[in-house]
Amino acid sequence: MSDFISDFWHLYVAGITLVSIIACAVLLYISGTTKAATHADNTTGHVWDGDLREMNNPLPKWWVYLFIITVVFALVYGALYPMFGKFQGALGWSSQGQHAAEVKKVEDAIAPIYAKYNGMKPEEIAADAQAMAIGERLFMNYCAQCHGSDARGAKSFPNLADGDWLGGSDHAYIKTTIAQGRTGVMPPMAAAVGGPEDVKDVAHYVLSLSGSPSDSVRASQGKAKFAACAACHGPEGKGMAAVGAPNLTDGVWLHGWGEEAIIRAVNNGFNNHMPPQAALLNEAQINVLASYVWGLSNKPASKQ
Repeated sequence: MSDFISDFWHLYVAGITLVSIIACAVLLYISGTTKAATHADNTTGHVWDGDLREMNNPLPKWWVYLFIITVVFALVYGALYPMFGKFQGALGWSSQGQHAAEVKKVEDAIAPIYAKYNGMKPEEIAADAQAMAIGERLFMNYCAQCHGSDARGAKSFPNLADGDWLGGSDHAYIKTTIAQGRTGVMPPMAAAVGGPEDVKDVAHYVLSLSGSPSDSVRASQGKAKFAACAACHGPEGKGMAAVGAPNLTDGVWLHGWGEEAIIRAVNNGFNNHMPPQAALLNEAQINVLASYVWGLSNKPASKQ
């Protein structure tokens, strides 16, 4: 792989590009100076369709000038902009630099809009109609792909519009999660619980915690084996926000409901990842977006 990032390829690309431009100029010169053998009537002797004769007329002047302009333009462009391998050009232009400049231009333009929300409390921002309109658009662009346009999530993607939170639910926690992302891990627990039948017993015990239909005999047998899970979910299965362990006694099932889903979770575990958004959103945008998400489950009175 190192062969493809060596300086040879930079020189190869630069050489091929420069030689191609020079070759075009040489071809133009040769075609304009070379005399073809012709007859007295300026024909070459080539005949098609019986009476269509090839003549040796010079290239039109406009065509020649256009060709020269094209060659000169290519050389000037290559001197000013990156075209010859790693050479950046006299202007130092780059697509990354242009993108950064355009992003800064947009951020400077929208900064006054976000500035008024910097000193406001989350509940005040969530009650501001303009702020929520901005937050909704940010959510649609950066969050709805996973959490849905209504923020109610889907299987393995949390519902942000209810009151069930795996971690914290305050504005600061939401801001941190948006900026830095979040990884939720449940290790496979089958070996700690026991064999396949033991896993099934635990599954029925977990179902019984939320009042879901379950086998009471298996549930009673699984209660003692649930001790392997209590380190995270707590002895009563009510979860621990500090480690992001869900409450198993409510009716919220992030990764699917029922015996099969629980058995799969115990056997395989989970490794969910929410990517950080700090590279895409600035601090002011994250503040408004976090207030929007906070407001989804707190529903403050709208302020016009």
